[in-house]
Amino acid sequence: MKMKAPAKNVVRCTWATNELSILYHDREWGVPQHDDRVLFEFLILEGAQAGLSWDTILRKRENYRAAFDGFDPEKIARYERRKTQRLLRDEGIIRNRLKVASAIQNARAFLEVQEEFGSFDRYIWQFVGGKPRVNAWRLGKGIPASTPESDSMSKDLKKRGFNFVGSTICYAFMQATGLVNDHAVECFRYPK
Repeated sequence: MKMKAPAKNVVRCTWATNELSILYHDREWGVPQHDDRVLFEFLILEGAQAGLSWDTILRKRENYRAAFDGFDPEKIARYERRKTQRLLRDEGIIRNRLKVASAIQNARAFLEVQEEFGSFDRYIWQFVGGKPRVNAWRLGKGIPASTPESDSMSKDLKKRGFNFVGSTICYAFMQATGLVNDHAVECFRYPK
């Protein structure tokens, strides 16, 4: 199925400035996500983004999917030294030793959460009471980097053995996966 190009004459959140970020904004960002594999993908990608631009991650996203076995947490949890070394040589991803090790550790912690709660979805949505929190930001106004909910999520994830899950990363994860709707009220995606 061929995807059509995004409309150019619509009001969007100010960060969607190039074709890749516009497509991401228009189709994914802020859409409530309940698929555990996709939630895991965003958790890993948000951690990989720490200190970098999201555009960098979007450009490398397909490489990440290939390098990390489609973000299958069961496979990633079994990665050993040899696979880690291959990942650290893979120019298609962020070759940061701590971030690669974190992805593997997070896969193991993710599986433990699934075991305890039945799904990661059930666990992660508790931080917003099971439904998206809808904010009402205006274009050009500062959206917070963290919230009390992302603080709680971060603290609990760390307690469960997750890495690269500081409050700012958790809030970006919440925005990406639709736990919060942070589209500007003027953005065409806000009411959706």
